[in-house]
Amino acid sequence: MSDRISGQALSRRLTPQALLAGSGVLWFAIAAAGQWLFTYYILGAYIPRTASGAYERWNETGLIDGYVQGDWLGNLGFISHVLLAAFVSLAGVLQLLPVIRRRLPAFHRWTGRAYMSVAVFLAVGGIILIWVRGTRMNDWAALGTTIDGLLILITAAFTLRFAIARQIDKHRRWAMRLFLVVNGVWFVRVAYMAWAIASGGAGMSRSLSGPADILIPYAAFLIPLTLLELYQRARDSRSSAFKLVLAGVITAGAGVTALGVFGAWMMMWSPNIAF
Repeated sequence: MSDRISGQALSRRLTPQALLAGSGVLWFAIAAAGQWLFTYYILGAYIPRTASGAYERWNETGLIDGYVQGDWLGNLGFISHVLLAAFVSLAGVLQLLPVIRRRLPAFHRWTGRAYMSVAVFLAVGGIILIWVRGTRMNDWAALGTTIDGLLILITAAFTLRFAIARQIDKHRRWAMRLFLVVNGVWFVRVAYMAWAIASGGAGMSRSLSGPADILIPYAAFLIPLTLLELYQRARDSRSSAFKLVLAGVITAGAGVTALGVFGAWMMMWSPNIAF
């Protein structure tokens, strides 16, 4: 009898809505860990090299045109862009934590203002680095990153608009969209590594000109945005089947994200930390 009662209690807890919410929490937990590993990598790779004046060692991290001899303005723009990326990686996760919103509303508001301001600065700066400084490997991939930058400007505007209007539900939905596109560069790295591990590097080349190399910068923001929209629709839907399907898809996405974070940490981030 007790087993039967326990089973009924468990079935009441494991509703389609609860499974959907759980899949979202799982993905966010993995993404948050990956974001903070990325933050640690940025700080560990660039602060020691910058503090010691060894600016040319920025290029040891494998980036394109990190340091260019004699281009002091471009170098300043580059290092500002990189270090501010650490801030948005850290602050973006904090902005989406419900406990922060509930218990520290003032911190949430002021961090949110700083987050959106820095995100806009990074979007504009990134586009300038790509098309003015030429920090790119090929134009097709650079166009994908540029579109992501423009989406940052759009989503930031709507996030701010609904915050000012006190339309909190719409504000949160746009804030989640903003979080995804702001982390487009992070998604690119994670997607590259997940694809490289899963496929053995199919469609990839050292010059980043293979079919997968070109498609990933677009998939890195289109797929997360699509899944977010489907997740929000499933959460609002009355269809249990829709909720269960999306819970499975999001859980699979969490697995892919975990694989990509593991690969990025092992092969791209940790080897370049200079602490």
